[in-house]
Amino acid sequence: MPVANNPIDTAEQRQHELFALELYQGEGLQQVRAQVRDYWLELAQPSADMLSCFEAAFDEVMFGAVIWALNQDPLYPRVITISRIPHMLGDTAIPGSRWGIDNPDSVYRVIPISGEESYRITGRVAEKRLVENYFTLWDPEMKTVGLLSGKDLVVAADGSFSISVDVEPAGARVNHIQSCASAHEFYIRDVIFDWAEDRANELQVERLGPAPQRDPSSREQDIELASQYMHKWATNTHRWNNQAMRKPANDFSFTINRDTDGALRNQIYIMGNFKLPDPEHAIVLDVDMGGAEYFIAPITNVWGTTNEIVSRNGCLNTAQSRANPDGTYTFVLAMQDPGVPNWLDPTDMREGILTLRWAEFTGDRPGDTLGVRSRLVNLAEYLAAVPDADRISPQQREQLGRERAASYAWRIAQETV
Repeated sequence: MPVANNPIDTAEQRQHELFALELYQGEGLQQVRAQVRDYWLELAQPSADMLSCFEAAFDEVMFGAVIWALNQDPLYPRVITISRIPHMLGDTAIPGSRWGIDNPDSVYRVIPISGEESYRITGRVAEKRLVENYFTLWDPEMKTVGLLSGKDLVVAADGSFSISVDVEPAGARVNHIQSCASAHEFYIRDVIFDWAEDRANELQVERLGPAPQRDPSSREQDIELASQYMHKWATNTHRWNNQAMRKPANDFSFTINRDTDGALRNQIYIMGNFKLPDPEHAIVLDVDMGGAEYFIAPITNVWGTTNEIVSRNGCLNTAQSRANPDGTYTFVLAMQDPGVPNWLDPTDMREGILTLRWAEFTGDRPGDTLGVRSRLVNLAEYLAAVPDADRISPQQREQLGRERAASYAWRIAQETV
């Protein structure tokens, strides 16, 4: 259904996506696409399962690179949502733009800036404040050089806010982010923990000062930059995912560095690759929250995109999951529905990457108990020990699936009211 003041479905976003699609389908970038395709396949040497999802994932990563590349001018900044699933704009099919081990709960938006300029970011929060929202300022290497938490955001009675961005200290100013010479881009994450009820913040950006002394980039410059991003997105995705793929299968102990590669400070990321020998086996994960308000377990492929997240359980957060009596959570990753609430569905594939994310800790520090214990089990033997009270029926699963899809629909709405 249409959503009033949908922060994702803006006129600016529509125009950006349509222009990106035009360039992406043009001859220049199609040639680049073919080159990167061959390069990436040679680099990854994928298994049969990973090869089976390559074309769809590759299309998203490449289109995502174009979407991002076309909003890189700090003199003409826009608020652009990235990492979206495929959707329609009228009669036009817009490809997905997921990449980089995306979090399906997050609405990601980017704003290019320069440390030599001053900006004002304005917006409005929803009546229900988000459990997690960060305005992260990156340098060109995705290293954090500035940060404002949504929990520290000062808003007016009507939910509106204004954030100042420049190289000067805050002084008496509230909602100020101090920029620097290396500042390159805002990476803004609004976590939609409750898919049905949560809404992303409305956002706009204004560059302050005199009019730019040059015109926006030309079409030729846009194509050249998009080409660079397409190559970079493939290379970086392979490098990131190899961190997990080099580890033993079904071992979830590798922790991502939170200050580099775009990982968010104040979060814990544990990732690993999984391999199921056959549909009769499953991976059981016992997860301790360690005091975190927020947790999600998304499945991705080696191309860095999540699998089916709307009609199937390609990810689960704790709002979508059932807790154990002691507050821990048990997830079952299996190719077939195990009939338990917390089923992680790998979308018919025996292997992939699982990234566990904890955030928003009491006292800003994770508890000592935080962690995950994983084990490969025979599914039938495991289920034989599961009480009836801890099971769900096929009918209940179908109902949960309908509710899941309906709760996501506003993010790909075609119009607002």
